[in-house]
Amino acid sequence: MNTALIEQPLTNISPQSNIEPCFSTGEHPTVLSDIYQEHINIAIWRRNNDEELAQAVSHFLTQNLSVRKSITLTPENAYEKLEYATDGTAPKALLENMVELVDMYCYLFDLKQAGLRLATLDSAMCPRFHVDKVPCRLVSTYHGIATQWLPNHVLDRSKLGHGSNGQPDSTSGLYTQESDIQKVTCGDVALLKGELWIGNEHSGLVHRSPAMKSEETRLLLTLDFG
Repeated sequence: MNTALIEQPLTNISPQSNIEPCFSTGEHPTVLSDIYQEHINIAIWRRNNDEELAQAVSHFLTQNLSVRKSITLTPENAYEKLEYATDGTAPKALLENMVELVDMYCYLFDLKQAGLRLATLDSAMCPRFHVDKVPCRLVSTYHGIATQWLPNHVLDRSKLGHGSNGQPDSTSGLYTQESDIQKVTCGDVALLKGELWIGNEHSGLVHRSPAMKSEETRLLLTLDFG
């Protein structure tokens, strides 16, 4: 991978009146480096899967009705490990794309290895809004509906978890209206800053898995510090 793709800093932050935004988005992978900015807790590389990758994903899903893979890999052995983990059913275009994400993630955070999860989902894995107790997680949906999240300025963190008093997120007071909920798009690559990022305690990105329709399938990849 050309590491220069994420080496140059790029800030493309969408303004929201006079409120300092907690997110950064852009159509070039350099936007992912904005996650290092103190006030940013989600950086989103807006990308669309090209036709070759889309066909590779469709082919993979026809061969794999249920996928649950969790592996630790390095940029150097990622292709071999992913090919083995998917029993040779993943087309080259999909394997190369996943390897590129591993390479970018490890380069950005100076990691020797990363923990990868690849899964097909037919229901919301984490349906309630929550924060992750990790430093920073990469999330990319290859097929289906993608992650939902809340900007800092619209939420009341005291209503997370037990603070909801058993009420649904929509009525607990966590957020005010449905339009507060932001959505990552299928194909996007997002970095979600968690609670274990140094200096980000009690400020991790609040997000959830989206509700899914009957017979809908989602192919999700995540990367964590190894």
